[in-house]
Amino acid sequence: MNKRKFIVTHANPDQDAVSSIWLIKRFWAGWENTEILSVPAGETLDSFRQKDSNIYSTISTEKSDIVHVDTGFGEFDHHQTNDDTCAAKLVFEKTIKNKSGKKIKIDEVEFTVKKANYEVLERMISFINEIDHFREVYYPEANNDRYQFLLSGILDGLNLMYNSTGAGDVQVVSFGMTALDGVYRLLQNKIGAEKEIEERTSVVIPTKFGDAIGFETSNDAVLDISQKNGYAITVRKDPNKQYIRLKCLPEKGIDLTPIYNELKQRDPEASWFLHASRAMVLNGSTKNPSMKPTTLSLDEIMEVIKKEFS
Repeated sequence: MNKRKFIVTHANPDQDAVSSIWLIKRFWAGWENTEILSVPAGETLDSFRQKDSNIYSTISTEKSDIVHVDTGFGEFDHHQTNDDTCAAKLVFEKTIKNKSGKKIKIDEVEFTVKKANYEVLERMISFINEIDHFREVYYPEANNDRYQFLLSGILDGLNLMYNSTGAGDVQVVSFGMTALDGVYRLLQNKIGAEKEIEERTSVVIPTKFGDAIGFETSNDAVLDISQKNGYAITVRKDPNKQYIRLKCLPEKGIDLTPIYNELKQRDPEASWFLHASRAMVLNGSTKNPSMKPTTLSLDEIMEVIKKEFS
């Protein structure tokens, strides 16, 4: 009979605690449906129950696999040291990093590590550790409200909402894990886009506003990353759906109306949409799957840009 599995963390779980749980549930085989328990910060399950035998009284520690994260001063806690680390970093480095398919044993708990994207996790862990050591106080305009939209801030807000009664830790962990799933997926796309730009799997042409760059890729992140890298105009053609997305930097004052008119003339059967800002032309969107894709190639799109903006 399989043992019950528990992850124990501190009450009002913050980003580090939630991220540690996420790493275990996502990348330790057999720990996907593990139950989450919370104790006062610094406590272990046993030390907490010694103070009140009725707490978690149905759990037999002898018949369970139990892992503590961010509490208890154990393998995956960091509050007993001044090292530049955090619980999530310890979980990652000691059990996941470069250990895909390997069997690991931690404090009598055995498991196999699932395949992971280590480059993505390294970047996630770096940020989680940065926030856990309060280095966000050095961010530009550190008091700007934009930082309240970081996951760490949202979790703090949820803890304030849910835990006035002390019963919201599970909801906070559940929300945080879903958010981390999204971050993990987005970072895969971002890293892929960075590599496409770096490897020049793209078409680059000069314009009077600066360079325009075009990609034939299913990774929509190339648009965002290209703009952040300073390209004045970015184009993506989806090789599967054949849609085109064309964007330009707003501060450049570029009016894409002539591009829009020329594309409509060259392919009148396709669906074309000029955004009210005149800084974006769309031919197809996940938000409107009924739009008809263009038959124009990426090279033909770039030719239009060169013709109108050289």
